[in-house]
Amino acid sequence: MPYWLKRIPCTCKHLFILVCILPFGSGYAQKSLREFEDSLLLFQRKLYAVKNDREKLEVNRNLNSCLERALQLEKSFEYPFDSLTEIGRLTDPDRTFRIIEWDVPLNDGTHLYCGFIQSWNPKRKAFQLYPLIDKSADIKNPENYTGEAAKWYGMLYYKIIPVKSRGKKLYTLLGQRLQDKLTTKKIVDVLAFNSDGSPRFGADIFKYGKASPKRVVFEYSAQVVMSLKYDEHLSQIVFDHLSPSEPRFEGQHQYYGPDFSVDAFQLKKGKWHYVQDVDARNKSKQKEGKYNDPQNQGKEHEPKQFYTPKN
Repeated sequence: MPYWLKRIPCTCKHLFILVCILPFGSGYAQKSLREFEDSLLLFQRKLYAVKNDREKLEVNRNLNSCLERALQLEKSFEYPFDSLTEIGRLTDPDRTFRIIEWDVPLNDGTHLYCGFIQSWNPKRKAFQLYPLIDKSADIKNPENYTGEAAKWYGMLYYKIIPVKSRGKKLYTLLGQRLQDKLTTKKIVDVLAFNSDGSPRFGADIFKYGKASPKRVVFEYSAQVVMSLKYDEHLSQIVFDHLSPSEPRFEGQHQYYGPDFSVDAFQLKKGKWHYVQDVDARNKSKQKEGKYNDPQNQGKEHEPKQFYTPKN
């Protein structure tokens, strides 16, 4: 025993030893995660209560930093963070990664999207953490964009669909983006993992008539609701077809909404093929459709400050 430790009174000595060994016990990791969750809950409440954008962004920076530290702890992948009702958590069916994300509503009607991906790295035999940095303002053509987590086209995901394409495992993601006060977007995105384990978004797995976008974007009025969901029985992504309320509004997305017809993407040999006029009650009525430009598509209902999409 070191000389300096011998001079510490017995009761203090026991306390010192206890403090030193606690960080290495499994109980400490769980307790630390609970403490992080308590701090995150306070940040979450304040984030959606403050009105000033500058203060809101400062709170968000604190929330982001706190959550990043929490997710770097051992066993954090399994920790549910159940009290964080405004922060979405989506795990893939094989439990090899999860997406944790939220949005920050700003006073001009736009939203900042934030998040992390925790993914299993088989080479390192550990979970890696990748911050999602919303650079959507710099992405002028999201339909044809592919990029890393550090330059992410931000949105809120609500469904993960594993797909095998050309021998590689990809993940089709259904998401929603509250664009501004006029329009909302529903998006079919793609997530893949590079050889080093890092995430990458967008892939050439869509056949949309003559087009082959890297992701599919539907934009429509913020005053209406568009359905975009996955039908496991048919292996289809089923969605409302969008049209302008009047022909003269063609191309003006704030006037688009569902026109009571339904289209789909059918999975065939690792690619999503556009199918027009789906009738789920009679599959024989489905037919390959002509290309409908996703730029000429719709909108959704007025969101709350934070809106978790429902498929």
